Order: sequence, then structure tokens, then C-alpha cells
Amino acid sequence: MTGRPATDWPNHAEAWRAWRDALAGERMHHGWLLAGKAGLGKRDFAMAAARELVAEPGVPQPSGEHPDIITLTYGPKDDKGEKAQAEGKPFELARSIRIKQIRAMQRRLITRPTLGSRRAIIIDPADDLERNAANALLKSLEEPPAGTFFLLVTHRPARLLPTIRSRCRTLRFPVLTDSQLGAMLHAGGLPSDAQAIAAAEGSFGAAVRFAEEDLAPIARVISGLLASGDSWMTGRGELARLIGPRAGRERVQAILDLAQSLAARAARAAEDPVRRARLIDAHTALVRLAAEAPTANFDPALLPFEIGSLLVAAAPASEPAHG
Repeated sequence: MTGRPATDWPNHAEAWRAWRDALAGERMHHGWLLAGKAGLGKRDFAMAAARELVAEPGVPQPSGEHPDIITLTYGPKDDKGEKAQAEGKPFELARSIRIKQIRAMQRRLITRPTLGSRRAIIIDPADDLERNAANALLKSLEEPPAGTFFLLVTHRPARLLPTIRSRCRTLRFPVLTDSQLGAMLHAGGLPSDAQAIAAAEGSFGAAVRFAEEDLAPIARVISGLLASGDSWMTGRGELARLIGPRAGRERVQAILDLAQSLAARAARAAEDPVRRARLIDAHTALVRLAAEAPTANFDPALLPFEIGSLLVAAAPASEPAHG
């Protein structure tokens, strides 16, 4: 995803104020939840905030990787992936953060920080901690080593253990306005189509994906299927053409995210309760399909028609979902 300096995110001002007030106080809280929907720069904030936390006057700080900032995110999927990672080769990522990653981090906490008196642990996204990993992390949050601070990036705080949430202070990151998204896309050299921006619903990450994948034409087809149906299959055929016969996983995921967003927006705007219920059902089905798509053995040529049929089912006087 196209990046931006953390201090340049227009939705971070209040989070920075709260963080720096705490940093200047006598007793800094040891656990922080950085909460908000995906694509709001929470990881950028975590990295910049961690650097402020560990920096000490008179101690030179590295510009690259910092020895006192530990970041946990998705690791290799399996032993084969770990070997490929060690050899500097591409590897498939796991879909969760595992207990062995937490255990490895905890072993590092036995030693003192390298450059100063503080160490930062960033977990991104904490939503995807395995249950055993979350329980292991909880022990460190309950009895944190001196000078150790945790920054947990979370897109869906409700997925975290209540005991983890209760031991952390929350910084909330608001969504971006359409004008802010447009300005950020322009600054990154990306097109700022109004419909794709609206579909991003305040997420710069989503807006970037839509722009990089050139999803504006697909957004128009999806909106048409939701609004008017597709009695002659022409809309679904056009959707399949635009998606392409060999779309990669990232493109398919971006399209599913776009379809979910447009269905949700239509549901919020619908005045007819029957129409709203259909849109909600379509959104639920799209969420389920998005969860299944990365691992299920879908025929790439048929997946666009599956997406299209779910959208058509939500249209007024719609045909059956697979009609």
C-alpha cells in the first residue's frame, strides 16, 4: 500500500495529543489499543509512537530497524515458509499470529533494552492472535517487565479477549473524509475516482486498493447490479470481463471488499425495510464468500458470477440468487 509519514495523517491529531500527554506524564500506561477500521494508518502511528517512546536524550537512534522496537505480525505459514524466509525467498503468510511468536517475544523481554530504558512491542493486527497466543500475551500484560510497553493495532476490538482490552488504554482513529482521501490519493500519485472514494468509506487503505486495482469501472457495475438486477446476465458478464479470467488473490479480495462496502452503503440508504433486509443478506453472504475465497477451490472464471448473483439477489424485485 502507498505509504504516508505517520505525522501527515489528518485523522491522527487527537491520538497524538493523548499519546504525548501520557508520555509527558509521571506514569505512562503500559498497554495501548490503537483502534479503528483498517486502512487508517494505525501501524504508521504505532511505529512513530514507539520511536518517541524509546528515544532518550543524548542517545543516537537508528533510522532503520530499532533494537528496542519488536513488531509481531503474520509470519510464515509453515516450516517450508520459514525455510524460504531464512533464505530470503518469497513465502506464504499465515492467517494468524501464533503462540510461538509470542513466546519468542517474551524470551527477548528477559534481557534489558539495548539503547535505553524502554522497549516497545507492536502487535499488528492483534485481532488475529490465536487463542493460545492471546492468553500468553495476557500474562505479559498482567505483569509487564519494567520499561516494556505494548501497542496493539486492532481493526475489530471486540475480537480481543475482554481481559486484554481491560488492561489497555484505547486510542481511537476516526475515518477520513472523502476530501481527505482524495487529497491523500492525489499526493500519492493515484487517481481519485469519486465513486471509489465513497466506497472506501473513510479508509485510505481501501481507497488505495481501489485506485491501484482500477476498480472504478467495477464499482459502477456493482452499483448497477444492486440497483437494477441483471435479467439477461449482461451485468454479470461485464463484471467477469472487468475482473479478468486470472485475477490474483489481492485483486479478488479488493473486489469483494468493494462489493461489501457498496452493499452496506446501499443498505444504510434504503428506506424500504424489505429492500434493506435483502441488502443486509447480500452483505452477509459477501462477507462469508470473502472469508472462504482465499482457501476454497473456486473456479476463477465462475467466481465473478457468484459475486454478481449475490448482488443481484439484493436488487428490487430480484431474481433468485442463483437464477
